[in-house]
Amino acid sequence: MTGHATPHDHGVDTQVRPADAAGIAAAAATLARGDLVALPTETVYGLAADATNGEAVARIYAAKGRPSFNPLIVHVDGLAMAARLADFPPLAKRLVDAFWPGPLTLVLPARPDSPAARLVQAGLPTIAIRCPAHPVAQAVIRALGRPVAAPSANPSGRISPTRAEHVRAGLAGRIPLILDGGATDAGLESTIVAVEGDSLRLLRPGPIARETLEALAPVHAATEGKIHAPGQMTSHYAPRQPVRLNAESRREGEFYIGFNGFEGDLTLSATGDLVEAAARLFDALHAAENSNAAAIAVAPIPEHGLGAAINDRLRRAAAPR
Repeated sequence: MTGHATPHDHGVDTQVRPADAAGIAAAAATLARGDLVALPTETVYGLAADATNGEAVARIYAAKGRPSFNPLIVHVDGLAMAARLADFPPLAKRLVDAFWPGPLTLVLPARPDSPAARLVQAGLPTIAIRCPAHPVAQAVIRALGRPVAAPSANPSGRISPTRAEHVRAGLAGRIPLILDGGATDAGLESTIVAVEGDSLRLLRPGPIARETLEALAPVHAATEGKIHAPGQMTSHYAPRQPVRLNAESRREGEFYIGFNGFEGDLTLSATGDLVEAAARLFDALHAAENSNAAAIAVAPIPEHGLGAAINDRLRRAAAPR
């Protein structure tokens, strides 16, 4: 059995395949070409993309209809892969020894040379990393040889999926492949902690309880209004300079970010491709901030599809501060 296609309304034939050796090989090949795969983890089903491919990561937001570029959890097959993405202080290594592989996500300072696309960090200096315990997730990551970004495999705001049929009901027609590995064990998204020196900040409760973590280090509550991790999007990512939106031309002293016919110092997408634009957004803002320009201007972005998420982040970047 090689799976079956599902009826769809978004133009993609969604294959549901058993999570056997052939299915895992197909999943790795799909991810390698920049496409999306839903796969089981021990928490919930994740919607995976190659975390090093910005356009693939952008397709996650498009498929989920995610309203903003929240940071995404990057899944790895072990500490060696994780250590290429982030710095691991002693407490983080103790947590890895105690809880990986498993449902614990660590938020750590991203390495400057991290191969992960900037979009997974959503403009933050930190990166969220987890090593899943599920054998299918592990096998796919190993076969791909690269980390995968994988939020829950459901339309944004809907109930998280714990079975392949939940994924199919929500995402049929939006993604090419679902690996069916049966029902997930935890059925609850991972615990997320930020490692801050010798203590932890609990950013999202999950299967690993606060009391269990407190056996290793002091645990503090999340800071109100500060965003470190998925599900906390309240603040904005803002460059140092003022940002002007819907700019059809540059003014003197501005770094101009172009789009779709409006050519800039950097252009998000010359052809108006919103997936390409989303993938380049944070790199462009970083480049603009690091330029000598006194201000930043951004060409008009349409408000439909991924454009709504791009504009949401740009509005936050331009907000008075």
